[in-house]
Amino acid sequence: MYKKMLVPLDGSELAETVFVYAKELAGRLDLDVVLLHVYSPEERQMAPLHRAYVERAAEIVSRQSEEVQRRVGIQPGGKAVRAQGVLAVGDPTEEILRYADENDVDLILMATHGRSGIRRLAFGSVADQVLRTSKIPVLLIRAGIPEEIVYDKWPKRTILVPLDGSKLAELALPHAEALAKQRGAELVEVVLLMVGEPPVVPSDYPPTAPLTWEERVARETAKTKRVCGLYLADVEKRLEDAGIRVQSVVLVGKPADEIVDYANRNPFNLIVMATHGRSGVSRWAYGSVAEKVLLGVSRPLLLVRPR
Repeated sequence: MYKKMLVPLDGSELAETVFVYAKELAGRLDLDVVLLHVYSPEERQMAPLHRAYVERAAEIVSRQSEEVQRRVGIQPGGKAVRAQGVLAVGDPTEEILRYADENDVDLILMATHGRSGIRRLAFGSVADQVLRTSKIPVLLIRAGIPEEIVYDKWPKRTILVPLDGSKLAELALPHAEALAKQRGAELVEVVLLMVGEPPVVPSDYPPTAPLTWEERVARETAKTKRVCGLYLADVEKRLEDAGIRVQSVVLVGKPADEIVDYANRNPFNLIVMATHGRSGVSRWAYGSVAEKVLLGVSRPLLLVRPR
C-alpha cells in the first residue's frame, strides 16, 4: 500500500521524534523515505548548513532502517531502504504538500509541532494545515508520547480503529491492515471500536407507559449495542479472513469522548481513523471527532482523509 514516505523536518529535536517511526516503517514495509527540510528565503545564505543537516538525517534513517531489517530477519538480498534528504525554500505547508503531490508520496509522517514548542496542535500550525489539506494519509506523532508506546519499545503492537458504520470510516481499514501485516510484527492486534448514540427519551415520557424511564433507556441501550455488535462482527470477520488478529468493542455515549477515554485507558500504540465518517462533510472540520481525538490522546494517530 505504501511505497514512498515523506518526513518533514524543521531542525528541532521535537520534529525528530519521528525518526524511530521512520526507521521501523521503512525497514518493515520497504518504503523509500524522503526527509524534507523547508527553510525561508531569508536563510538562503545558510543553505549549506541546511543541506548538511537533512543529508545527515537521511543517513541516520537509512542506517537504522537497515538495522531494523536485519533484526526482523528480512533477507539482505531484498530491497534496500532508500532515504534521501531534500531541501525546499518557501512556506513549509505549501512546500510539504507540493512535494507530496508532485512526487508520488503516499504517506506523510510528522510531529504535531517542531520549532514552535507549542504544547498542543494549534489552529494554523504547519501540522494542522497539512492535515486539513493533504490528499494522502498523515501519521502524526505527538512529542512527549509515553515511552512504553514508542514504536521500537512495543512488546506487542495494538492498533485501535474507531468506526461509525459508514463506508467513509471504513477507508481506514486497509491502512490498519497494511500496518498489522508488517514483516517481523507477529504480535499485532487490531481493536475495532464503535460508539453508539445514547437513547433519547422525551421529557414528556408518560409515567403510565408499560416500561419505566430507566427500563426504556436500558432496552434502547441494549438495542444500540446489539446493532453495533452485528456490524462490527462483519468487519471483524473480513479482517480475520485476511489473517489479522482482531477484537471488537462497543460503547455508548459521545463518540469523541468515548474514543479518547478508551484510548487513554488502554495501551494502544497507534490509532487509525478516517477524518470523517457518517457526517459526510467535505473536509476535516475544526471541532470534528477526529480533531478531538487528536488533541485528547497521546498516542500516534494515522488520519486518512477520504477523497
